[in-house]
Amino acid sequence: MTDYWEIRTQRLLMRRWRASDRAPFAAMNADPEVMRYFPAALDRADSDQLIDRIEERFESQGFGLWALEILDSGEFIGFTGLNPMPADVPGSGDQEIGWRLARRAWHKGYATEAARAALDVGLNQLGLPVMWSMTAVINLPSQAVMQRLGMVPHRLFDHPRIAMGSALRPHVVYRIGQPATP
Repeated sequence: MTDYWEIRTQRLLMRRWRASDRAPFAAMNADPEVMRYFPAALDRADSDQLIDRIEERFESQGFGLWALEILDSGEFIGFTGLNPMPADVPGSGDQEIGWRLARRAWHKGYATEAARAALDVGLNQLGLPVMWSMTAVINLPSQAVMQRLGMVPHRLFDHPRIAMGSALRPHVVYRIGQPATP
């Protein structure tokens, strides 16, 4: 099995996770502004469990959500990568491209740069026919990244794991490529 444990872009290193990533990742996941489009911020234990799940996925499939590091400084700034779409949402079972960056890394093009590299892995190297990305309808910054990647809106839906009445429940899923027809 080919693994994609490290990818370099012009400005970023997308890599496997290190123990030294845990504290800055937990701080990022506790930041209410970073987590404003998620149901809740994560505490340290939940943040560490997320890294553990990500690393298990790397071990089982050879790719996943890469830790992002700025090449020039070695600074950890978040993650971007591929993850299975959850059950009960459009695109379920296919791969999603996702990202989460620390506030200090916003508005610098890092999410788009890393997501393009992740799309290349999915579409061109793994040969996936379609890739998805989803977010809350109110998350316009992430939708802008999806559009810069050439993704198109596929469908609106209510996310089944977000409480009824929450402003985060209405979601939009974008895609690039063609899903298999049932």
